[in-house]
Amino acid sequence: MNHIWPPQPVTISGCRKLPLENSLFVKESKCSFGQPRVEYLGHIISEDGVEVDPSKIKTMVESPTPKHVWALRGFLGLTDYYRKFVKDYENINAPLKTLSQKDAFNWGPDAEAAFVKLKDAMTSAPVLALPDFL
Repeated sequence: MNHIWPPQPVTISGCRKLPLENSLFVKESKCSFGQPRVEYLGHIISEDGVEVDPSKIKTMVESPTPKHVWALRGFLGLTDYYRKFVKDYENINAPLKTLSQKDAFNWGPDAEAAFVKLKDAMTSAPVLALPDFL
């Protein structure tokens, strides 16, 4: 038995009754109990901590070099969502953020270096530890 669970087993019927008693509704097809890993809002949550969803990392790694400002903004939007996982994100991101401003898109060697550095930083994102409430 997993050390996270309380000593007394929680019954499924009790889990189903609680929301109804509080006028909440649950779609049972979207519910699962006792899972060791859960995908939630682009993150993987497990007993090891919170980490970036590997499918999102794959999308970032496979992103081609932006040819237009809107493509750069899309890439920065995706990476910005995971900024808390990357040390020194703002400094790595700064040259690209400048390029994303109105009439400032001019892709060059500095932009390419920042783009590659940001992709590398995203692929080596750490696992954030969950707080120990017990």
